[in-house]
Amino acid sequence: MSDLATALSTHGFLQAALLAGLLASVGCGIAGTYVVVKRIGFLAGGIAHAVLGGMGAALYFGVDPMRGALVAALLAALVVGWITLRFREHEDTLISAFWAVGMAVGVLFIARTPGYSVDLMSYLFGNILLVPQEDLWLMAGLDAVLLLTVAALRRPLLAVAFDEEFARVRGLPVTLLYLLLLCLVALTVVLLIRVVGLILVIALLTLPAAIATQHATTLGRIMLLAVVLGGLFTTGGLALSYGPDLPAGATMILLAGVAYLASTLLHHWRQRRRARIAAAPGG
Repeated sequence: MSDLATALSTHGFLQAALLAGLLASVGCGIAGTYVVVKRIGFLAGGIAHAVLGGMGAALYFGVDPMRGALVAALLAALVVGWITLRFREHEDTLISAFWAVGMAVGVLFIARTPGYSVDLMSYLFGNILLVPQEDLWLMAGLDAVLLLTVAALRRPLLAVAFDEEFARVRGLPVTLLYLLLLCLVALTVVLLIRVVGLILVIALLTLPAAIATQHATTLGRIMLLAVVLGGLFTTGGLALSYGPDLPAGATMILLAGVAYLASTLLHHWRQRRRARIAAAPGG
């Protein structure tokens, strides 16, 4: 930790890495909370892995892969949402196929791209130390879109996340709000690509929010706690990986996984303790 603190004062790329992690944690807290509450982690996985097709196409045509990822993520969100709404009884099979086809298309485009792009590996597995200034601006812009959208549509999104039937009774455009929710998840996937890569993106998207749901009750508090936890995991993973020269993204996910396990054990212990107290004579 002290090594990182010392290096931060002299190395600009570490400052950019730290800022990228903090920006990504905002998306973790906001969109990740909806993913966990609505239990759409599998849908988010389909969106995330289909993004490789857009990134491969962008590389092939000489476009910034992050821009290709953004377009592909939004298209994937709409397709996944359409599959879920129209073919609910077969959605797991169809989304799995879409997931695989998206990655296959990306691999084919990459294979046909002249030369070999080492940079693409950082998108697959994450390399927070290589985040350029342009990506930081893109991440900040995506965070702003997430915050403004959730602030403007807080109550409708809350209704759709917890009870779609109740939202329909109230006359809310449930289908439109559901697709918007998936688009917010897609934006967050793009945020996290540079930090942990496509392969590990779902873990960082869901684990902070999953921990937060065990210790907070309202949606706002869950989001706030998830943002804080996401910042701790990204910063802590960066610090732990810097000295031994370990992959930062994998270290972040391992740290989040250990924290989730500890939080789950603590949560179950508290529940059992409360049950014993309630069952005791005079409890």
